[in-house]
Amino acid sequence: MDRVFIEGLEVDTVIGAYDWERGIRQCLRLDLSFAWDNRPAAAGDDLTLALDYASVSARIQAFAEQAQYQLVETFAERLAEVLMSEFHIPWLHLKLTKPGAVPAATGVGVEIERGCR
Repeated sequence: MDRVFIEGLEVDTVIGAYDWERGIRQCLRLDLSFAWDNRPAAAGDDLTLALDYASVSARIQAFAEQAQYQLVETFAERLAEVLMSEFHIPWLHLKLTKPGAVPAATGVGVEIERGCR
């Protein structure tokens, strides 16, 4: 199976368990990889048969705008569900980084894989 990827997508959202975090928007950095058969799109140079990463990115931005989770784990899980359902993605790998959450670290976060390759 081929893979389509989006790296370093930054979104602002309400995320965090502390009271001070509930009233601000914070940046999350997302790296995603999706299983997708690129052969049909490539055969006819047909965008309608490709996994449109611009549309996926826009959907991620819209999701982040509305999200208000305490845990990055919940954000990642719900986002994976939305993307797989709406774009009919059979498998994805998502790395979510919350920069600055731990002062001594560049970032902390989670990585998940969902679906079948």
